[in-house]
Amino acid sequence: MQPITACYASNTEMESSMNCPSGNDVLLSQFGFQGVIGQSRAMRDVFRLIKRVADSDSTILINGETGTGKGLVAKAIHLSSYRKDKPFVAINCGAIPENLLESELFGHVKGAFTGATSAKVGKFEVANGGTIFLDEIGDMSPDLQVKVLKVLEEREFEPVGGCKTIKVDVRIIAATHRDLEEEVQKGNFREDLFYRLYVIPVQLPALKDRPVDIPLLAHYFLKKLNQDKNTQVSGINQSALEKLMRHDWPGNVRELANVLERLVVLKGEGEIQVGDLPPKLRITCEEKSHEFVMPAPELGSEGLDLNTAVSEFEKNLIYQSLEKTDWVKNKAAKLLQVKRTTLVEKIKRYDLQKCA
Repeated sequence: MQPITACYASNTEMESSMNCPSGNDVLLSQFGFQGVIGQSRAMRDVFRLIKRVADSDSTILINGETGTGKGLVAKAIHLSSYRKDKPFVAINCGAIPENLLESELFGHVKGAFTGATSAKVGKFEVANGGTIFLDEIGDMSPDLQVKVLKVLEEREFEPVGGCKTIKVDVRIIAATHRDLEEEVQKGNFREDLFYRLYVIPVQLPALKDRPVDIPLLAHYFLKKLNQDKNTQVSGINQSALEKLMRHDWPGNVRELANVLERLVVLKGEGEIQVGDLPPKLRITCEEKSHEFVMPAPELGSEGLDLNTAVSEFEKNLIYQSLEKTDWVKNKAAKLLQVKRTTLVEKIKRYDLQKCA
């Protein structure tokens, strides 16, 4: 597999003293940490923080956009701690219905509710001695927040429908994409639980804020996908890689992984070129900006398509209004003196998207 160049002299984030290894497998070993990959300053700060707090047993709150790898960081913390040989149990609090989540966390006794034909051990008990990862804890109901607070304070709980107290020794790592301080102000999240969780905060950067990591991540995913899919994609050429590095990546690392899986499956073998990229990745934000600055059409001897010219003129005006109003559609509609619904329809028709 051809190495993807991962270091650029023009990238201001890369320190001048950092030497770029000749192959990305070397980079992976140097800049990967317990399955988390990154060579940007932001990710190296995260790695240093993980190393410092891993053995402290303090509660950790990981915050970051969806797809930034909060689960991987939680697992890295566990694997770097003295609990690494004990269970690591993860549960997504936002993916399980509220009426089932309590049973998942704390277990239940036989007959506790309709359908409880047998007793069930909860995640906290399963994780005893190890680490429990409460993903998307910001989506947890207020009633369950009280019970999680009790576990944090007293290290004990009762199963649903039971009266026997179960004591546990678990480290709690929580994660959310929400701003919990704001949720506390809104009354959606308990203040006392927030401060119990907010002992050691870990903030994960969005992928758009660490583009220097994209070549390294791309190499990792390509290598893994070639093994899993039995393909022979040799790499990504420089032009295509630059397109990837300029993309906004609203879905973060998860989106990058999905895009690369698509590319590998469709390509099968050889080197990924710009033409292989999805349409939305071929045009960078800078190119989109230039695309919408168009001169007035001239009527030549062969004439022109009036409908096309009018559509391009309209698209240009709509884009300019959105840029001037930071993509606040109500304000943009006022600038254009049209209804908001009309503007939204035209945005969809022209497939206009905000650039980072």
